[in-house]
Amino acid sequence: MLDGQVGRQLEVIAEVVGVAQELGVEVWLRGGWAVDFFLGEVTREHLDVDWFIWSRDAGRLSTALEGRGYERLSGAPPEQQIDFAKDGVENSFALLDTDDTGRVVVAGGPWRGEPWPTGMLDGPTGAIGLVRCAIIHPRAQIEIKRMMPIWVPGRPRRTKDIEDIARLEAALNSSNAGH
Repeated sequence: MLDGQVGRQLEVIAEVVGVAQELGVEVWLRGGWAVDFFLGEVTREHLDVDWFIWSRDAGRLSTALEGRGYERLSGAPPEQQIDFAKDGVENSFALLDTDDTGRVVVAGGPWRGEPWPTGMLDGPTGAIGLVRCAIIHPRAQIEIKRMMPIWVPGRPRRTKDIEDIARLEAALNSSNAGH
């Protein structure tokens, strides 16, 4: 494992994946860690670890994480996202639901019912070293990073998002070139 904050974050990712597997709960990395797990390497520092889970699983996962020393944090509306910290690593779990047509949507809060990108949960399993985790589809990750400043007025376009998009597009283009 790597040292410092990155090492602690990878250990927490591995622990969350293990807890989720024990519970039979699906989790997907999103954000910068999803980019890195798709690329198979750490490309930059991360402030936190971002996840998606089904809203129906939030209670069981919360109980299990709290039983392992995770501290519940306040933040977004709890019907939209639940946040935890352990060993200085913050984890944000955005909650998912489906609408009447089967589309994956925001589970609660001010954007309740808003659709996430089509095919978002059809991403591959990513890995860094021995740590493996389901990730959201890289094309959905690109769409989210591009659209977030539009979806959330006042949110600036961040340099790290522009760089993540460029890394993902380069990797996707190079993998398509071989086909």
